[in-house]
Amino acid sequence: MLTFFLRFNKNMANPIKDRPDLTFESKQGEQGFFAFINGLPQKSSNTIRLFERSNGDYYSVHEDDALYIAQNIYNTSSVIRYLGKNKVPSCTLSRLTCDTFLRDALLNKQLKIEIWAQGSKGLWKLVKNASPGNIQAFEDHLFSNVEISASPIVLSVKLGIRGDQRMVGVSFADTTIRELGVSEFIDNELFSNFESLLAQLGVKECVIPADESRKDYDLSKLRDIIEKFDIVITERKKSDFTIKNIEQDLNRLLGDDVSAATLPEFEMKHAMTACASLIKYLSLMTDDSNFGHYILRHHDLSQYMKLDASALRALNLMQSPQEGSNKNSSLFGLLNKCKTAQGSRLLCQWLKQPLMDIKEIELRHSLVEIFAEDTELRLSLREEHLKSIPDLHRLSKRFQKRIASLQDVIRVYQVIIKLPKLIEALELFDSMNDSSKELIEEIYNAKLKEHYSELEKYQEMVETTIDLEAADYHQFMIKADFNSELKQIQNKIDGIKEKINEEHEKVGEDLCMDTDKKLHLEKQNVYGYCFRITRNDATCIRGKKQYHELSTQRGGVYFTTDKLRQLSTSFHDNLGLYEKEQNTLVKEVIEIAASYCPALETLNGLMAHLDVILSFAHVAVHAPVPYIRPKMYNKGEGNVVLKNARHPCIEVQDDVSFIPNDVSLIRDQKELLIITGPNMGGKSTYIRQIGVIALMAQTGCFVPCTEASLCVFDCILARVGAGDSQLKGVSTFMAEMLETANIIKTATTNSLIIIDELGRGTSTYDGFGLAWAISEYISKKIRCFCMFATHFHELTALTEEVPYAYNLHVTAHIGVNPSGGRDITLLYKVKEGICDESFGIHVAELANFPDTVVKLARRKEKQLEDVTKHENTMEIDGKTTFSKEEIEEGSTIIEEFMKEIANTPNIESMDYQSIIERISIVRNKYQERIESNSWCQDVIAGF
Repeated sequence: MLTFFLRFNKNMANPIKDRPDLTFESKQGEQGFFAFINGLPQKSSNTIRLFERSNGDYYSVHEDDALYIAQNIYNTSSVIRYLGKNKVPSCTLSRLTCDTFLRDALLNKQLKIEIWAQGSKGLWKLVKNASPGNIQAFEDHLFSNVEISASPIVLSVKLGIRGDQRMVGVSFADTTIRELGVSEFIDNELFSNFESLLAQLGVKECVIPADESRKDYDLSKLRDIIEKFDIVITERKKSDFTIKNIEQDLNRLLGDDVSAATLPEFEMKHAMTACASLIKYLSLMTDDSNFGHYILRHHDLSQYMKLDASALRALNLMQSPQEGSNKNSSLFGLLNKCKTAQGSRLLCQWLKQPLMDIKEIELRHSLVEIFAEDTELRLSLREEHLKSIPDLHRLSKRFQKRIASLQDVIRVYQVIIKLPKLIEALELFDSMNDSSKELIEEIYNAKLKEHYSELEKYQEMVETTIDLEAADYHQFMIKADFNSELKQIQNKIDGIKEKINEEHEKVGEDLCMDTDKKLHLEKQNVYGYCFRITRNDATCIRGKKQYHELSTQRGGVYFTTDKLRQLSTSFHDNLGLYEKEQNTLVKEVIEIAASYCPALETLNGLMAHLDVILSFAHVAVHAPVPYIRPKMYNKGEGNVVLKNARHPCIEVQDDVSFIPNDVSLIRDQKELLIITGPNMGGKSTYIRQIGVIALMAQTGCFVPCTEASLCVFDCILARVGAGDSQLKGVSTFMAEMLETANIIKTATTNSLIIIDELGRGTSTYDGFGLAWAISEYISKKIRCFCMFATHFHELTALTEEVPYAYNLHVTAHIGVNPSGGRDITLLYKVKEGICDESFGIHVAELANFPDTVVKLARRKEKQLEDVTKHENTMEIDGKTTFSKEEIEEGSTIIEEFMKEIANTPNIESMDYQSIIERISIVRNKYQERIESNSWCQDVIAGF
């Protein structure tokens, strides 16, 4: 293992050095190969083709793929060779480098992989392919010793119409645990429910019907939503989306005891159509080991809090590749102190599926509280019991596919024999509170006892059939007593071992060395049995013909004798005979072990649950200031009151002394919080931390506050940051408007909205008008809790219009520096009231702008500054002054104008010219009212 580790690090530190050369048997062979790859069908830009060489000793890549590998793996173009008459860019990867690349490509880079190899007649053919949602071809080889912390979910979607409503049918699969899921629901024109589903499931790949002409309007919308999550899109021909064989396929996958046609999920016709395409895409029917081992479940969107793509980014839920190795930069990284791979996967699922049922939420809180308060029990469970638990789901899959070994059988056995001590540890839990003991018994101990009673026979089978003493030395053998031939071979092996020990003693006497301390007998992979002495003692064997030096390494000098070499060979030969003789018995043992897979999988789920709860408790206790249990209220009841709230990810960063703030969202009093203040003053952190705390609470975790009470939210919706997508023709402002439209369409009275700047991607007139109209609509029509951070200081006047809007500001201390300029210190404290400055020029100074630019900015600021402010008027850029009455009347006109356009029948299917014509008709209708209101004219002119 140490040798492998050193080789791995050496290769990864300098993979160029280990890179083999690409050679062809002849010039004709080289030209034929490049003619072949030139004739291959065109692939997608996110697909890498690798060509296997020398039976998999190394691989070659060509054309754009070679340039990608050179840039991203070798970080140099010097590895590129230009081959063939067309000078095709080419390079190679060693097997070890290729394996590392494939793991990263499938788990992190969202790439698809094709591997081509030569057949018996020298013809190239596609032998393996994989994608982020379908890693079956590489699962056993690449991921046998690598934890997969996030499940590779692949989802298929089928759209339909029911009356005048859009129906979305989806099916999703996780091949690593053999699970199929379906869901079918009505959606709006923005597909908000579909977006929430993608967030809840953590989808890696999405299968959609092919639409080469891009004329399907709804499918194009779906594509845009999928791309927002950076999910790989795979197009399949429309004929794959048919339910012709779905019943018989599901019957075979689910097992004989299940009739698919009787399941309620079978009535979801659109979901079943998607399921059929997914089964075909994953080729599930070509692998007999899948039959009878898949489960089908229905995913109910309403069970979990909805999150959109913007909310996932705003709350830093999952770590992005751009954030590097700082795990605490994401909520998942911060909370993931799990000891098992299955625990990490379950935590990832919980964070994307916060609970809505207050009883389930409080159950998790109660469990976390038990382990947070009992340090001894928590440490014991984490360090002694969970640390060595393997991924039982993956082991079960190996048994079902009949590729398991005796070592896998032993790994499961080692879990089972530890269960009694785990049960005992939980039974010894001492609490003054009887309800806590009952909860531990109900959730964990009773189930563990049940699992152990189911698996006791497995334990007996292993102890009866397998040589556990040999297993301690990594020799996995059936006991010799089971077969006379095995017994005979075992007797020979034992006799050889005795002679090897005699030779050890004999050489020790000859060299006058202690056989326990100086002359070591070792069994090596390369040399078999041999002796090892230190390099200082090596002089005693030099010049003696009976001793043959094998190698000199850091650990010492390895040598052998003629007799030991002969005995070692004989030992190895007899061991081979033993393994050959025991093969039939091994297959029988693995067959019996496979029958316990259902029990192992349910035990795996229980261990994952315990691991996540313990991780929550560990993080809560070890935070800079310990987290506390929040008081929860049902949806639509109670308020959000947080004392000394902190952002959990920011407070743990190096060199950060986090300044906590109170939060108060009160129904009918403080439903809309408008936060103003300087750039970099902490507005964004303040509003985001509230969303993070709400999500943590509904996940079942304690929260970073000194006191906390929260209501259950049905969704968290966010509009944060500026971003565009020029390739899609979407500007920064359009992206902003699309996100805001989704919020307005999706939000309910029980939602939490986070808006961090709005309307700054356009002119001051338009931006302020939109910010005012949207915040007024949210506060008057939707009536949900909302936090709105803005630099439109005029927006604070909304509190005069809306009684449940409330102004807050982040504070800054303004002093005078020695040169007579302003010295501004950001205090990061949130207080009541408004701040009428953003101190943007000060931030420019902090960013080391040239003095001339800063001075020019200050001079321009003074020219534009409004020196005459009137209580009942508003002035924008010193140009036009409007009364409050004009603004109110104009807002009403614009709102009615926009609503009439929005309510146009089938507007979403109209082309651009038709929409323009419709807007002109409506404008003519409102022309007289618009012309009678100067503020309204000014805003319309901006459009």
